[in-house]
Amino acid sequence: MAKQRSLFWNLIIVLTVIVCFMAFLMHYKNWTKIEDDQFKILSGFYYKKLKYSEMDSVLWVDKIPPMERLNGFSAFEKEKGIFREFKDSLTNEKVNVYVDNFSDRKIKIVYKDSAKLYLNYKDSLETIRLFDVLKGKVQSAD
Repeated sequence: MAKQRSLFWNLIIVLTVIVCFMAFLMHYKNWTKIEDDQFKILSGFYYKKLKYSEMDSVLWVDKIPPMERLNGFSAFEKEKGIFREFKDSLTNEKVNVYVDNFSDRKIKIVYKDSAKLYLNYKDSLETIRLFDVLKGKVQSAD
């Protein structure tokens, strides 16, 4: 009986470690996919699909504005989740943030007239390549 109980708790511990490891892997980086008509971002539990025809602008920003976190996390150089800008606290406009390197420049995507998304990768060259691709897709969609 004691051996069976010990096996149960060992199994629970192993499953907990596996789940924590999988959650870490999911948030490790921003997984993106560029398709002909849309751009997809998967970062942990956060998934966003943006059509190029809905994108209004793609810009560089050095810093993201001060925001209140509604859902998400900040750890080391990463900041991911759903936020709300302080100036938009009355309108409840949500901002998606997928930042892997907080000290580097970020891509600001404005879509559907006023919705915002901030994004960058750990590697700044990869971020520059993504910016060039998105800028070209948005200009060709106009």
